[in-house]
Amino acid sequence: MKIEVKNRLKPCAAVSIAIMVIALVLTLMGHGMNLGIDFTGGTLMTYNMGQEFDVADVETVLRDNGVSDAQIAKTGEESTQVQIRISDSENTDALREALETTLSEQYPDMAYVDISRVGAVAGRDLINNAIKSVALASVLMLIYIAFRFDFYSGLAAVIGLVHDVAIMISFTVILSSFIRVETTFIAALLTIVGYSINNTIIIFDRIRENSRKSGVRTKSREEIVNLSVKESLSRTLNTTITTLLTIVTLYIMGVDSIRQFALPLIIGIVSGTYSANMINGYVWAALMDMRTARRKVKA
Repeated sequence: MKIEVKNRLKPCAAVSIAIMVIALVLTLMGHGMNLGIDFTGGTLMTYNMGQEFDVADVETVLRDNGVSDAQIAKTGEESTQVQIRISDSENTDALREALETTLSEQYPDMAYVDISRVGAVAGRDLINNAIKSVALASVLMLIYIAFRFDFYSGLAAVIGLVHDVAIMISFTVILSSFIRVETTFIAALLTIVGYSINNTIIIFDRIRENSRKSGVRTKSREEIVNLSVKESLSRTLNTTITTLLTIVTLYIMGVDSIRQFALPLIIGIVSGTYSANMINGYVWAALMDMRTARRKVKA
């Protein structure tokens, strides 16, 4: 099947901007990201179950009482204690009564240990570190790509990187009913930073090779990008589809915490492939054409 590749930078940019605007409007209307306990703080309840226990039993009681985002961990020397972290929006007294009434039937030696308030300091620190990491990665990638290719290639790659991160965050707002922002979301975000730049580098490498070919160098930069994207398309799509098969399987078969990591990752992978093929190369061509135009004016 013959695939025709053309410059569709303007409509693609319009679609991306529309997605970001929708997410911004939803956020301003109070329907922003669905932040997990790590970012909002909550209450930590600790019980000694008196014996080995199944976490699924605790999850069932919580779910029956309308709590789906609690964090449960086994603690203690013999893993007989359970720590349950819930958000501040939950009715702690009612939930505590339900837990003790139901679980004591299965675990007669169950005993209350402690209840305490936990803040969102860790979540805030994690967000700050993630922002710093993305910013540092962007600067280093700009320097590396500028050295390996040219400055405008590095600038286009960083623009694409920011685009992918923004799209991923925007869909997190739009799909807040399905995506809860926890520590795994930050991990997915940083993963996408590396994955996105890989697809871009492949296409930029092809652009550089084609720019040096005698039969191609007479073409316009836009035509060179068209040719380069077309030549790299099968490789990029095969890599993306293979990766998506694994991540989608994780989303379908995994537990809730895995899904909260997999869904943002799926969005980021699709966005990275989309920007690498439809946006980044054409941004480079536009920047290079602007540079050439400025030089002609000065001359």
